Amino acid sequence: MQVIKGDKKDFWYLDNGCSRHITGDKTKFSKLELKEEGFVTYGDNNKGKILGNGVIGNESCFNIKNVLLVEGLKHNLISISQLCDKGFKVMFEPNSCLIFDACGSIV
Repeated sequence: MQVIKGDKKDFWYLDNGCSRHITGDKTKFSKLELKEEGFVTYGDNNKGKILGNGVIGNESCFNIKNVLLVEGLKHNLISISQLCDKGFKVMFEPNSCLIFDACGSIV
């Protein structure tokens, strides 16, 4: 097992329970449109205020669109179902997870 060290605010977690990609860190976005769009509801029924919507990543590598900026959120979550809806394939193995784009390339 590989141990990854670093600040957990820099990690993105694949989440099979969330329906949207979400983060509370404005610095993660390469493009961001600030506008209040309502709320997201967490598994414990608490709510987080949506402050904007944008793109994470950059043009020269993998990027993800329609990521919500949520006030006060302490983790960065990638929605597995939203990836699959956009044509990505997510494959879990015992010690890793691979994500493929529509052309079959690993991202």
